Amino acid sequence: METTNLLEAKATHIYPFSAERVFNAWLEPKAVGSWMFGPAIREEEVVSIDIDARVGGVFSFLVNRGNQVIDHIGTYKKIERPNCLEFDWGVKGMADNSRVSVTIVPHEQGCKLDLVHYLQPAWADYLQRSIDGWSQMLEALEKSLK
Repeated sequence: METTNLLEAKATHIYPFSAERVFNAWLEPKAVGSWMFGPAIREEEVVSIDIDARVGGVFSFLVNRGNQVIDHIGTYKKIERPNCLEFDWGVKGMADNSRVSVTIVPHEQGCKLDLVHYLQPAWADYLQRSIDGWSQMLEALEKSLK
């Protein structure tokens, strides 16, 4: 996916943990289910988390939110442990997929994570909501690692 001319929802978080530990939390199903979805983030139930953590591998994060089953799906485009993760992001049944890029670097307090979610211009009304959502998830990630 070419990211030129796309909107960028950016979020940054500094963790008091190693880059390896934070990176792994993105690819382990139990970990993802504890910080990206479920009651730690919003009123929803995690139905299943399936991850094939390899370049070209796919994921499915199935949740029940407000009596609606939503399947967040994607394909891993880049996995460079423990510093870089890129994946397509979408909802099953919807045509618009987007791209998420995660960069993790050492920091004097542990590590720093920079996330960019590239959105189609048609999603401009949801840009701030995306930024807020990712920021909330990155904070939940820190809590889940304690």
